[in-house]
Amino acid sequence: MMEPYRLMINGGVLSSGELKYICEAAEGLGLDAISFGSRQDIIFPEEIDESKFSQFDKIQFVKPKRDGVENIASSYVSSDILPSTSWLTSDRYLYVLEQFKHNPKLRINVIDPKQRLVPLFTGNVNFIASRHEDYWYLYLRLPSWQDTKMYPALIYSWDMDKVEQAIENILIEEPETVEMVFDLVNDAVETNNRTVDKPLKVPFYPFPYYEGMNRIGTDRYWLGLYWRNNRYDLKFLKAMCDLCSENKIGKISITPWKSFIVKGIPAKHKLQWEKLLGKFGINVRHSMLEMNWHVPVNDKEALNLKKYLVTNFDQNDISTYGLTFGITSYDSDTYNFTSIVIEKNRPPQVNGVFKIRDTYNLLHAKDFDPNTREYIMHVQDVDMVELPGLLMELSKLYFEQLGVEKEKETLPETPKKSEEEEVYQCSECLTVYSEVYGDITQDIPPNTHFENLPETYECSICEAPKSSFRKKAFQILRNS
Repeated sequence: MMEPYRLMINGGVLSSGELKYICEAAEGLGLDAISFGSRQDIIFPEEIDESKFSQFDKIQFVKPKRDGVENIASSYVSSDILPSTSWLTSDRYLYVLEQFKHNPKLRINVIDPKQRLVPLFTGNVNFIASRHEDYWYLYLRLPSWQDTKMYPALIYSWDMDKVEQAIENILIEEPETVEMVFDLVNDAVETNNRTVDKPLKVPFYPFPYYEGMNRIGTDRYWLGLYWRNNRYDLKFLKAMCDLCSENKIGKISITPWKSFIVKGIPAKHKLQWEKLLGKFGINVRHSMLEMNWHVPVNDKEALNLKKYLVTNFDQNDISTYGLTFGITSYDSDTYNFTSIVIEKNRPPQVNGVFKIRDTYNLLHAKDFDPNTREYIMHVQDVDMVELPGLLMELSKLYFEQLGVEKEKETLPETPKKSEEEEVYQCSECLTVYSEVYGDITQDIPPNTHFENLPETYECSICEAPKSSFRKKAFQILRNS
């Protein structure tokens, strides 16, 4: 199978002028359409003449497996239109993304945990916004690791690029633990880390509908466009870019679902956009049955399987609201990030000319939430004709458990009692020192009593002295 050229789009965000230039380059290389990738990049889906690359010096043509360059994914696309962390505005995303000047060798995610459109943990280096302004959780899954681990400190917004570069540089050391990464990074770069005072909590929201013309506030709209064949006509895209420039729309955002979103369409120009869509025959009301799929690019077999399954859903009038589906294979190296995964098995080795039917495994994320990063095997080694019924069974299971408070899976819940936990709070900036967590940014291990801290201890944020901390009591619930 041909590995197509990709264009790295920093955070999945580009201007209308940049997209128009890419479309003109694609035309110059003999294409009539471009596609979008699951890393919010742009794909040239057909063979192109490499000798002409020098004509388009503003574009870096990349084959990730060959060139070792990866795209930065972000949830900028969801800002202003989906639930969000209050401090993480569109402008803040752009400032953060702008600092990444190098070509990353690792997959980087810059994500708001309150939105649902962009998956959180599909990168090697996952920056997840915390409740503290300009501070991010960091979850690592380096290339040789099986699991994703939380870095033991919050990362300051303006340190993100140098921390990521430091992580790339220490890969030669083959770090096996996140603690080893922490020590090596701290030796390599000066940072303004903050103590992790609370674990990351990711709220559950059903997967959103992201197509069509939708209102923002009183005088703006956003438009989501999805084409089922993931081939976006260059003539339409160029005309759309011109209309964006006319309407003073600054940015276009690519989603991980092979679609894109235009935000900030003025209400007074809504009719212009509807006319543009009508002129090019663009449909903006696809069924959710077919939109929420992750299918490998240029994989006709996977695309045909998706069509077969969607047709069966449609014929049986099945709802899949809030669910996402992925088709993958035994030899895929991508991370799953859908509610349900259809995995093609390795074909058995046989002698002679016998043709063996393909078989599949069905997995679903725990609680059907991909952000749990835990997948449960539902069935193994089933034929394609069995998949529609099994998927409908999973869909019903999803709706049965939707909104039901999850029970403890191990021991019965024990009675809880309220206790007071004493912490120490900086009177200057209100940063909390918890004896339970310690302060790993200053090599203070967990369970270190405040009075045992050295007199030289300072607040990890504002550097106020130890004497500035005041004892506070908070109510917590503990098992009795």
